[in-house]
Amino acid sequence: MQSIDLNFDQRHIWHPYTSMSEPLPCYPVVSAEGTSLFLEDGRSLVDGMSSWWAVLHGYNHPVINAAIEAQLHQVSHVMFGGITHQPAIDLVKKLVDLTPEALECVFLADSGSVAVEVALKMAFQYWHARGEKRHRVLSLSHAYHGDTFGAMAVCDPSNSMHSLYGDYLPNHLFAEPFTVGFEDQWQESAGDHLKSLFKAHHQELFAVIIEPIVQGAGGMRFYHPNYLKLLRALCDQYEIPLIADEIATGFGRTGRFFACEHAGIVPDILCLGKALTGGYLTLSAVLTTRHIADTISNGDAKCFMHGPTFMGNPLACAAANASLTLLTDNDWQTQVSHIESKLKTALYPLKNNPHIRDVRVLGAIGVIELHHPVNQAKIQQYFVEKGVWIRPFNRLVYIMPPFVICDEALAQLTDSLVQLLSRDDFTDFIKPE
Repeated sequence: MQSIDLNFDQRHIWHPYTSMSEPLPCYPVVSAEGTSLFLEDGRSLVDGMSSWWAVLHGYNHPVINAAIEAQLHQVSHVMFGGITHQPAIDLVKKLVDLTPEALECVFLADSGSVAVEVALKMAFQYWHARGEKRHRVLSLSHAYHGDTFGAMAVCDPSNSMHSLYGDYLPNHLFAEPFTVGFEDQWQESAGDHLKSLFKAHHQELFAVIIEPIVQGAGGMRFYHPNYLKLLRALCDQYEIPLIADEIATGFGRTGRFFACEHAGIVPDILCLGKALTGGYLTLSAVLTTRHIADTISNGDAKCFMHGPTFMGNPLACAAANASLTLLTDNDWQTQVSHIESKLKTALYPLKNNPHIRDVRVLGAIGVIELHHPVNQAKIQQYFVEKGVWIRPFNRLVYIMPPFVICDEALAQLTDSLVQLLSRDDFTDFIKPE
């Protein structure tokens, strides 16, 4: 086997959120199986990240492999304009069955960021078709919705990685940070700012967008379901479409199949991605109501003005169909509940650690929030030496393992966290001020 040229990689390949002049170390993966990544030097790493939320069933899964291989021998890609195919039809049937009854019109897109772009365009075109000009979206402090320009515009302009693009982005509205956590006692006053924003700006708004229950890259923050209930009620009162970005939270990760279920609400537009294909291929879906779809379709344009080249890719749809079947067959509720219990037992005792600001667990997500940002390269090296793949960012060290992880591998992940944070020299892993 040809060795991986790390020097070439470092010199020419730009990795996500990484400097080209001072790149972070990269670890060469040559294969993966189950919940393990295998490095070129023979070491194996327990994957604690599900490859950024996506790999639910582990790597090299025979069922998804077989689905893709069978589809490969039929048609790997065909334009979706004027042509359809069974994998897309099967996938949309599954999505319509799995989601609330009102969400019956499905647009298949390329990625999570593109799904957010599609959702925002749907909401904007909905108002255009109604003959109203609206130009603003209400989003949330600490929100993160993707890296493309429309998605960046609804990410928190001050507390996200996109603040440097502020002068180029539309001026949207952002609610104050949530003050009531997922397990906290609800306080009615916590919704006062949301109510005031709707009252003052509802005539400008063409949509409200949220990450239900869990805010991801903006801080891995878990908030109270009553915020969602209030947002749904305010959107109903002022007739504003509610977009739920479940790209990260969908498909069981929070302990419910969709995070909106924690509050018992149904959005007007739903974005899905990441785990949709079980981590095999990039694919997303945007679901909306018949009312919104018909309003757009009966407007001046007579159609929805979006159409990705790889829309409805047959290979990706085949992988998604297999992954969704596996979720049911593997009893995802039991898997996630078991992981949640193990994470709480292992991580909650760290709440008294002086280096830690907070410890949060929900479903198959465990988050340790530190007082100070970590030294990315040094802490990554430590985890690799411990045989685990955990990739912290800023002040957050978190894990979200594949649902199929065994107790021994999960304990290896949590033990590595506990041991690191219990070290006398832990301050050496903190980023210098």
